[in-house]
Amino acid sequence: MFVAQTIIPIFLLILLGVAMRHWFGLREDFWPQLDRLIYYVFFPALLFNSLSHFKIDVGAAMPMLVVAMLYMLAGIALGYIAKYFFRAPPKVYAATFQASFRFNSYVGLAIAGGLHGQYGLAAIGLLMGFMVPVANVAAVLMLARHSESHWLKEILLNPLIMATAGGIAFSLAGLALPTTINATLGLLSQASLPMGLIAVGAGLHMQGLHKERGTLWYGVTVKLLVLPAIAWGLAVAFGLSGVYFHIAVLMAALPVSTVSYVLAKRMGGDGNTIAAQVMLSTLLAALTLPFWLLLMGL
Repeated sequence: MFVAQTIIPIFLLILLGVAMRHWFGLREDFWPQLDRLIYYVFFPALLFNSLSHFKIDVGAAMPMLVVAMLYMLAGIALGYIAKYFFRAPPKVYAATFQASFRFNSYVGLAIAGGLHGQYGLAAIGLLMGFMVPVANVAAVLMLARHSESHWLKEILLNPLIMATAGGIAFSLAGLALPTTINATLGLLSQASLPMGLIAVGAGLHMQGLHKERGTLWYGVTVKLLVLPAIAWGLAVAFGLSGVYFHIAVLMAALPVSTVSYVLAKRMGGDGNTIAAQVMLSTLLAALTLPFWLLLMGL
């Protein structure tokens, strides 16, 4: 029952986003602007607010960070070897490579908060601060031959990374913001998750469902089933327990990030197949995420 109470509202908000995009008559240019607002304002506010108020024990969290880095590298390797199995066209391979390891942060934050409150948000925020740069570098480098963008600048100025670093610094330094600023960040944080989940639903695309099926289903299967199993094994091997165990496995089990599609399109990769992977992994996660959470006894 607890898993259902956590998961069902999240996917109802995603479905609301699908409905709003198709039936509410909003202009198409509204959704990219909403994504930008969430990415640059609401989401960083949530990360900074969660981490700056959390007493970070780096020593206790380090095994979780090591586990996450190891399964991220495993996901990158699994994405890389896909080219030997399916012989997809170069632009398709470059775009879908990232499906094996990129995660939907909005869904992860919503579930982590539902499971463990501020402790869950802080733990997953800490993980994201380490994993987002690695995921971005790997994805961008694979797509780089199709791009003229300054990828290093994009990574260094990533608002999620900056908010995470700022929140950690505030926590470790024992600093505190004025009450009014804290209250403002709290309000922005409350709005970020429902807005983010609606944006996830609005960003789902149907293109590419009938092209490169081997590549398509390989990425989805790795992301939803293989990578969480690897994360579970590593978490056990490193002795993780409690919130750190739950968050490590949860991060691995998240659906493919909608940013993967945006990045592929912007950098000249094939957007259709990765769009289909985002959609399928998001919809199927309604089944696979409860499965992993129940296995963890939640």
